[in-house]
Amino acid sequence: MSENAALASRHLVYLRRLESWKPAEIVFWLLLVAVYFAFPTSLVFASQILITGIFAMSLDIILGYAGIVTLGHAAFFGIGAYTAGLLAAHGWHDPFLGLLAAGVAAGIAGYLSSFLLSRGSDLTRLMITLGIGLLLFEIANSAASITGGVDGLQGVEIGKLFGVFSFGLYGRTAYLYVLGVAFLLFAFTRSMMLSPYGLALRSMRENKTRALAIGIPITAVLTDIYTIAAVIAGIAGALLTQTTQFVGIDVLSFQRSADLMVMLIIGGTATMYGGFIGAAAFLLVQNALSDVNPQYWQFFLGILLIIMTLYLRGGILGGLGKLSGLVGSRRNKERP
Repeated sequence: MSENAALASRHLVYLRRLESWKPAEIVFWLLLVAVYFAFPTSLVFASQILITGIFAMSLDIILGYAGIVTLGHAAFFGIGAYTAGLLAAHGWHDPFLGLLAAGVAAGIAGYLSSFLLSRGSDLTRLMITLGIGLLLFEIANSAASITGGVDGLQGVEIGKLFGVFSFGLYGRTAYLYVLGVAFLLFAFTRSMMLSPYGLALRSMRENKTRALAIGIPITAVLTDIYTIAAVIAGIAGALLTQTTQFVGIDVLSFQRSADLMVMLIIGGTATMYGGFIGAAAFLLVQNALSDVNPQYWQFFLGILLIIMTLYLRGGILGGLGKLSGLVGSRRNKERP
């Protein structure tokens, strides 16, 4: 009994160390707050980066942690965007109500589609998710009387935040609103991934047979995490609608899902921060390259992706981790 108690005590200490916020994490969120003061004329673009980071984080928890490969994650983003937009266009202007409804709608779609994913292999999941995304895109395109079709959903008006702060032209309220939602969603995701539930996800990703042997209900866990990821993606879509007050059909496009996976690979999978870092890097590089050459900017982006894939495995955060490891090892060697 004493040995078991000692092991349990060590395990608790280990989990507490993981759960404690590291200085680099605190600095990361403080820098995001500093953006509000340092770049007052670029807050609209900064809000788009944060929203995309939330969206990428939702993909990270199913791709990076659970190992579910998908090419149709934009389906949940689009469902959330259209849900918030349709509510606002029909008189429900409260932003928090829009977020709640978008999360519920996307979560229901994620829960129902998760049963299809639990039966197949990676290739099957790719095809199923791609098919669902394409199907929803065509439905939105055909239902032009409801969604606006290729012209987009018009008449979206978002009410004041807390009944006081309006979404102005320069995006000040929008940025703080998105930043607050992003932090809450991140804190929830972080605590979940550092809990025994997160450990179960990692064990399933590494070896499903062993995970099943130790009693992990694989189907139930996959259903839960896919639903949670869909909810977060739906909230990200609602944030895009509320901050732009417009819904374009591209929120359901395959290109959005493909770009999202690229962003996550650039930032680093299974890191929680990789989605935000990758989204910022991708959108900033895209913006810079399109200014240099608006016709062939994807060519230069492709070269950067090839270089990163070959020489910076694990993405930006993986490269930074290796660099810090090398610096630490050199310091240890220099010590007498």
